[in-house]
Formats: sequence, C-alpha cells, structure tokens
Amino acid sequence: MIEKIAVNANVNLIYVETILKIIGIAYIAEFATQITKDAGQGAIASKIELAGKILILAMAIPILTVLIETIIQMVPN
Repeated sequence: MIEKIAVNANVNLIYVETILKIIGIAYIAEFATQITKDAGQGAIASKIELAGKILILAMAIPILTVLIETIIQMVPN
C-alpha cells in the first residue's frame, strides 16, 4: 500500500524504503532501551540510544543530501 502511494505521489521508492528502515531502527532501539532500563542497566540503555541515533543519522544522509540540493535549486542565483 505504501509503495502504491509513493508511486502515485511520484516519490522515489528508495527514499520510502530508507524511511521505513529508519522507523524500524527507531522502534528496535527504543524496545532494546526499555528492556535494558527494566533490567537496571541504565548505562547500556544510553549506549543503545546513542547507537540507534547514529544509525538513523547515517541512513538519513542521502535523504538530507537530496533535500539540501532541492533547496539550493529553488534559491535564485
């Protein structure tokens, strides 16, 4: 269904897949963080949060690059 919506909106499917992967990473990192906090391992929980944020940032770089390029093209010379 999401693929159909992306095709109708004329959005590149690579970006949709990347966003879905980012959402998955966020959920997994949050789940792992909550489990480790419940186990009394707050230090490990903070490291999991950091790792999740780094992975999300790394995966978002191509999307951010395209967004910046689009903004630059809109700005008159």
